[in-house]
Amino acid sequence: MDIQKILSAVDHTLLKQDSTWEQIQQICDDAMQYHTASVCIPASYVKRAKDYMGDRMAVCTVIGFPNGYSTTAAKVFETKDALANGADEIDMVINIGWVKDGRYEDVLSEIRQMKAACGDHILKVIIETCLLTEEEKIKMCEVVTESGADFIKTSTGFSTAGATFEDVALFQKHVGKNVRIKAAGGISSLEDAEKFMQLGAQRLGTSRIIKIIKQEEAHGY
Repeated sequence: MDIQKILSAVDHTLLKQDSTWEQIQQICDDAMQYHTASVCIPASYVKRAKDYMGDRMAVCTVIGFPNGYSTTAAKVFETKDALANGADEIDMVINIGWVKDGRYEDVLSEIRQMKAACGDHILKVIIETCLLTEEEKIKMCEVVTESGADFIKTSTGFSTAGATFEDVALFQKHVGKNVRIKAAGGISSLEDAEKFMQLGAQRLGTSRIIKIIKQEEAHGY
């Protein structure tokens, strides 16, 4: 697969708790240089990043991150604030406890409220697959499809595991045609990135792909 095709699917991500503006600025520069899909950064840096890049790169941020158990009202407020600050895309974490309790209607209602807050902006729904059973994953494919959200996303990268090939294949089998797939967490090679895309992922949440390409460039590959 063409490397630029992989890069164009990458949400170039930096969400570490100790992230500094210097580090955020660097991934913004890298994203613009390598033409990624977006930068995915903490909400507190959205305005500064948008002021820095303007329309040269989409800015994505995370809501209810990484645990998902904020109230719906808090998540909606976070979303509106992020969009007011210039965010182009929103990645939200579902309330995983509600899934475990079988409260799928509440999960559906929350995602719908988030999508209403997003309007025409892209909404990605993180379901944290490593904490769910296969039955729960399939049910969440159905919920996200019904919700009107744009993407279903595997992972935050902050829990017990990240994206797996099996989960992306499961998503591809069970989501509706209106829902795209984002694999995130632990994508550590170009080969893995390519396989995730072949299985149906249209976005990749990763901090490593550009680092790998820079290393290859440095060695003359």
